[in-house]
Amino acid sequence: MLIPIISFLSIVIIASLIIYKPLAKESIIFFPIDEEAFYKTAETQLNLEDKKMNNHFQIDWKISSTLSEDAYLRQDIGFLFMNGVLRAKMNKWEQNTDRVIEEKTVEGNESSLIEAVSFHYSEIHETEEDFTSSQRMSEDQLYVIDSNFHPLTGFQKPSKKSEEEWKSTLDRVTKQQLDYSWDKVIKENKIDLNQYIQIPLTELPAYNDIPVKGFTSEQWKFVVGNLWEGLYKNYFLGIKKQDGTVVDSLGSTIPLLLINKNKKELLVVTTTKDGESMLLKQALPF
Repeated sequence: MLIPIISFLSIVIIASLIIYKPLAKESIIFFPIDEEAFYKTAETQLNLEDKKMNNHFQIDWKISSTLSEDAYLRQDIGFLFMNGVLRAKMNKWEQNTDRVIEEKTVEGNESSLIEAVSFHYSEIHETEEDFTSSQRMSEDQLYVIDSNFHPLTGFQKPSKKSEEEWKSTLDRVTKQQLDYSWDKVIKENKIDLNQYIQIPLTELPAYNDIPVKGFTSEQWKFVVGNLWEGLYKNYFLGIKKQDGTVVDSLGSTIPLLLINKNKKELLVVTTTKDGESMLLKQALPF
């Protein structure tokens, strides 16, 4: 059965002037990048609590950011994955402020590779008709050992042989599971991977300041901003399935980004909690 390609963003060039009058509500809309505003801080933090509760370990997950100036809308969204599967989401917005801080406790009950990725967004209004935006990504990861044969331990980088072995095991198991789910979608949709640059969403913050090969800095900022606009609408808020129903993205796999080398399209590959393949498509104007 062929899985439909869901277009979650259309780039439309309109010659006439459109005056945008946004409502005071949470939203991510890409506007031209503000050349003066910048993020003083933009962080994602994961910390393991010392004690278990009801046979579960607890992760303190915190997202925070501070812009160089007050913005009409400040919003941060984040995803937390355990062993390649989405376990938690966070989203907070504030109006007429420079900062956003949000925090959540997430539980787990097995040894895990925990990865969190965040998008820090600002909508800036210079005048009633002049809108710009500022954006930044951040990430963090944590390895948790939760075993009857090992004390509860959390680390980002292994400092002893036993931690190196656990890291290797968790990395391998997570990669195998993700490769299996991604390959399923890719084969069903007959995607030629030779035409695409592959980036898991959790690795995208590494390209904050360095564009992907073939893109200028300005083009890449456009790609990132529009990508997160689409992810917010069609992944954070829910995934539209083949039958038209919308399901929660919790339980889905880490999205794999496929950026066409011809700079004409970007694909997002994931599978839902019940294993249904999903392919989201975003047109690029370059």
